[in-house]
Amino acid sequence: MANESRRLNRSVADGASAAVSTYDASQIQVLEGLEAVRRRPGMYIGSTDIRGLHHLVYEVVDNAVDEALAGVCTHILVEILEDGSVRVTDNGRGIPVDVHPQTGRPALEVVMTTLHAGGKFGGGSYKVATGLHGVGVSAVNALSEWLEAVVQRDGYRYRQRYERGRPATPVERVGKADPQGWYAHPRFPPAPHGTIVHFKPDPEIFRGGIDYKFETLAQRFREMAFLTRGLTITLVDQREDREITFYFEGGIRSFVRYLNRNRQPLHPIWYVEKAVGDILVEVALQYTDAYNETVLAFANNVNTVDGGTHLTGFRAALTRTLNDYARKAGLLKESDPNFTGEDVREGLTAVISVKLPEPQFESQTKSKLGNAEVKGAVESVVGEALARWLEENPREAKAIIQKCLTSARAREAARQARELVIRKSALESLTLPGKLADCSERDPAKAELFIVEGDSAGGSAKQARDRHFQAILPLRGKILNTERARLDKMLANEEIKALISAIGTGIGDQFDLSRLRYGKIIILADADVDGNHIRTLLLTFFFRHMTPLIENGHVYIAQPPLYRIEVKKTKEVFYAYSDAERDEIFAKLRKRGIDPSDERQVVTQRYKGLGEMNPEQLWETTLDPARRILLQVTIEDAAEADRVFDMLMGAAVEPRRRFIQAHAKEVRNLDV
Repeated sequence: MANESRRLNRSVADGASAAVSTYDASQIQVLEGLEAVRRRPGMYIGSTDIRGLHHLVYEVVDNAVDEALAGVCTHILVEILEDGSVRVTDNGRGIPVDVHPQTGRPALEVVMTTLHAGGKFGGGSYKVATGLHGVGVSAVNALSEWLEAVVQRDGYRYRQRYERGRPATPVERVGKADPQGWYAHPRFPPAPHGTIVHFKPDPEIFRGGIDYKFETLAQRFREMAFLTRGLTITLVDQREDREITFYFEGGIRSFVRYLNRNRQPLHPIWYVEKAVGDILVEVALQYTDAYNETVLAFANNVNTVDGGTHLTGFRAALTRTLNDYARKAGLLKESDPNFTGEDVREGLTAVISVKLPEPQFESQTKSKLGNAEVKGAVESVVGEALARWLEENPREAKAIIQKCLTSARAREAARQARELVIRKSALESLTLPGKLADCSERDPAKAELFIVEGDSAGGSAKQARDRHFQAILPLRGKILNTERARLDKMLANEEIKALISAIGTGIGDQFDLSRLRYGKIIILADADVDGNHIRTLLLTFFFRHMTPLIENGHVYIAQPPLYRIEVKKTKEVFYAYSDAERDEIFAKLRKRGIDPSDERQVVTQRYKGLGEMNPEQLWETTLDPARRILLQVTIEDAAEADRVFDMLMGAAVEPRRRFIQAHAKEVRNLDV
């Protein structure tokens, strides 16, 4: 497996054998100090909530993946321990421990305690790396209560401990290297060299608690394993006795197959891999019978969620090549216009992965790739290989072109409907005056839109709201399942047209966040099966057609109470948002000598729907900003979100049935 990994990465890591011999302290470059990290942690890890907590793990694992990209690491083990600490082990070369010539300190200590210090700046040690900022592991050290680094290399084992970023011990040689016993785990092979980074996040920084999510970490490591062929990543959670291992010999082809496992493909997966100078381009794609586009772009294994030059090059090559083939094959007539980018991307699933020595990202979050030379490299590789494949596979080519033709016809049919819905403001639309109860506030940052289920609840909400800043849009029944509908059919739906007009941003390629009329879009539905279904339908629409609303934190779910509990004698009123809260309230009443089961003392009302609440109750429990509970909708993993929406709302029945069977026992408070 190690030989296979080296062979697969040789095109981007030629000279790796030389790097092994020359990777020493002289290649660790120091740019500046570490003081600012603890003062402004958000600048380095994004936030100090659960996302920032997970980011610490990603930074350490990224360093190990860089060793794999250099062809010198085949296994990474990530362990979540019961005390909240995390241990990351790899069988790479091991961080250098000799004296750094510029600072006079051991290189390991320099790497762990100094910002912008690492082996990735000079270009001699790493041909490819996930990032060149050099702040990763030192930032982790600064934000940890303690961190212990163990290095095995050059025949010996070394260790150093740090506390809140400062060395607590010197770099110590603690024994000879032991390939068999330096780390004992059935998934981790014997190795004469490697690194262990064991750290515990500092509760002074992460005051919301230290609680890693196994599923979130697993999704990230699955992605890394897809992108690094031949690399084995094992995640162990000792808290819950869970373990999962990822290894994908097929690389990004396996990634596309995974993304499409609930869809009907139109052809076998197309794949190309080619180096253009120092840039390695890898692309896998497959069209399916779905209507949505799923394209993921990576640069040195970093998920560039905002795209960049590699995505631009891919899209240009795809549109040009399919148009050229359709003309040449006579599938597009002379009178027909060319396919647009929107036409050729309907139903497309693709993974684009580029690896290059000097990636230029927009920021430390690495959301967009800026290297101009990458566009031409991707465009030429994809254009040449795809054109050849289309010529050699006419049956598959025809299926793809037919998909594009159908999309083009649907786009033209939707054009007039889109113009009617998107170009008119909410006040101009003929469908809105009877539905939308607008607010007087014109500053979107202060305005809220409640999307309310049903006319009864809508009427109550209109009476309960604060008309100054809260608007109400009641929807009649369940909206269209947009996962299974093209744009033309979707825009013919009156409820969806009203929704688009009220929000004001437009949809799809014409989405413009600056036209948003309400800073908070709040879904308000009953706490029952139908209400949950309506929430899912609305979230599907937002995720597929107004994704920036979710990405920028504008979508919320209101939490109406399940119970109203009134103590008759004292006129006290309590609201419970779950059975557990109800039971807690009952327990407190019993301590006061009040029997909750005695209807002469306590009246307990179970709300079956929002329509049962009078305006005063709806305001004080669900609309009043001072007392309400709102859940903000976020996307932690776009690929997993895409898969879940496709499974739950798509056409394939069997995956949905399996999901229901697997999770049926987890359901609580199911009203049938």
